[in-house]
Amino acid sequence: MPRTLRLGMFVASGLLIFAGGVFLIGSREFLFRNTYRLSAEFKNVVGLGSGAEVRVAGIHEGTVRSINLPGRSDQKVRITMDLDKSTRDVIKKDSVAAIEAEGLVGDKYVEISFGSKDAEKVKDGDTIGGEAPVEMGDLLKKTNQILDAAQDAVQNIDQSSGNLTSITAKLNQGTGTMGALLNDKAIYEHVNAGTAAFQDDMEALKHNFLLRGFFKKRGYEDSDELAKHEIAQLPGATPEKQFTFDAANLFDKPDSAKLKNQKTLSEAGKFLEGAPFRLAVVAAYTGMKGDTDKARQLTDARATVVRDYLVQNFRLDDTRIKTLGLGKSRSDEGSGVEIVIYPAVQKPAAATAARRRQ
Repeated sequence: MPRTLRLGMFVASGLLIFAGGVFLIGSREFLFRNTYRLSAEFKNVVGLGSGAEVRVAGIHEGTVRSINLPGRSDQKVRITMDLDKSTRDVIKKDSVAAIEAEGLVGDKYVEISFGSKDAEKVKDGDTIGGEAPVEMGDLLKKTNQILDAAQDAVQNIDQSSGNLTSITAKLNQGTGTMGALLNDKAIYEHVNAGTAAFQDDMEALKHNFLLRGFFKKRGYEDSDELAKHEIAQLPGATPEKQFTFDAANLFDKPDSAKLKNQKTLSEAGKFLEGAPFRLAVVAAYTGMKGDTDKARQLTDARATVVRDYLVQNFRLDDTRIKTLGLGKSRSDEGSGVEIVIYPAVQKPAAATAARRRQ
């Protein structure tokens, strides 16, 4: 290969490499792309330099072209940025430029936020708002203030602990009203007697005509009324018919005995009207969750409410209809009510089919 040809190829290769490098650098600096210019003003730029990146949504979309000091002390530092034309769809006049850093001590760059949907688009040469950067000095000052406040709080806790110890000692010694209440048996008995009297007054209020409806709406009744038609357990005989109702469909709330779908009891009521029976038991039960005493009271109330509805709306011998509050069921069936009907003529109890939950 001739020497001149080799020299020409070498020169051409060098020019191509040089041109490629210029193109890459120029592309990074947005020299060969369609750009527009924006400005932003800051009180200080904390280490930002010319040529720094300008990012939109974290994407490199521009370059800082210049940083100019103000002409007067009451003005701000002005930075000028070249941004790719494609960002005009998201950068609006209400967008804000903020100076950020790569980590705590990394290179500085400018991050521009999206504008609102209805805001006006920016034009070449516009100025957008600038957000003051966080300075490490201010951050350290705030950290010191937080640590000082935490130390004061610990001291207050120690002081409060000492006060509680002093109060406890006085209570143990019987000092003051509370100390006397805790250590003097006579005072305790007097307070206890007052509490018992208050409970008696509340029981009397339940019987008051004006307040009776308030308690009844929540499923609470006088214990004597709930136990008036109650039996101890289901008979051992084989029932003739049994109706089962889900409590969620029958009552207003999970902890209430107020009926909301009375018509669901119509089938059982009509059956009792048309067929002679020796005994019908309204048995209510709940699931295994909750307080045992409350479950017993709730099932007593529900059984009584269902019985009262049947007696008041159907022609029945109410002396043959009894109630049974089973409280918590031993199964996971949840809450419900059963109406168990026994025939007028008792059948041999060879196989007992009655369900017992007690």
